[in-house]
Amino acid sequence: MQLEMRRVILFTPNIDAMVEFYRDVIGLELVGSEDGWCDFAAGTCNIALHRGNPSIGKRPPKLVFYASDVAGARAELVKRGAKGMGKILSTDNFDMCNGKDPDGNPFQISSRN
Repeated sequence: MQLEMRRVILFTPNIDAMVEFYRDVIGLELVGSEDGWCDFAAGTCNIALHRGNPSIGKRPPKLVFYASDVAGARAELVKRGAKGMGKILSTDNFDMCNGKDPDGNPFQISSRN
């Protein structure tokens, strides 16, 4: 049996703010919704928002979005309203930039393949 990741579900009491963030700031396409549930196309793995309180451990999951031009992607996200975007960090092989969604979940833009 081969399993493939299809969806990451984030539980949130702030579903309206989270929908606006992932749709309008990150720019994901809303591909399905029903009461308390929204599903976004995010490449090979969707991101779903489910109304409810999260039970996060000491380290919440981090969503990583690929961008060949991290600086350009960061600038576009800030223009769209992303707050708290970190500095661009560079390694010998890739660039990255960390941020947080309205619920405080970490995400990253990375040029790592």
